[in-house]
Amino acid sequence: MFNIGFSGYSPVDYFFRLLLIAAFVVQVWAFADAITRPKGAFVAAGKQTKPLWLIILGVAVVIGIGGAIGSLPIFSFLPIVAFVAAAIYLADVRPKVREFKSGSSHQGPYGPW
Repeated sequence: MFNIGFSGYSPVDYFFRLLLIAAFVVQVWAFADAITRPKGAFVAAGKQTKPLWLIILGVAVVIGIGGAIGSLPIFSFLPIVAFVAAAIYLADVRPKVREFKSGSSHQGPYGPW
């Protein structure tokens, strides 16, 4: 049913499988980063809401899992779409929401903590 093993692959197949694994790592990074950003930063930066980005990136991670473990065909378009969603977040949204801090008002002797 699922082609999880890597036996019988050519070097080109191994290369594309490695690309799918690398794309999965990027998708997980984008999802984890979105979780850590404050909710108000997305709206303040003029981007989509945090819940919407978490849904988009969560779906991307699920698709990325399928590509990384081999349950999706190597040349399927779904892992590409999932990677593009994560890349858009990391290249466009993350730099904007990163400028906003978590709203902590705790001040230590050397600044916020």
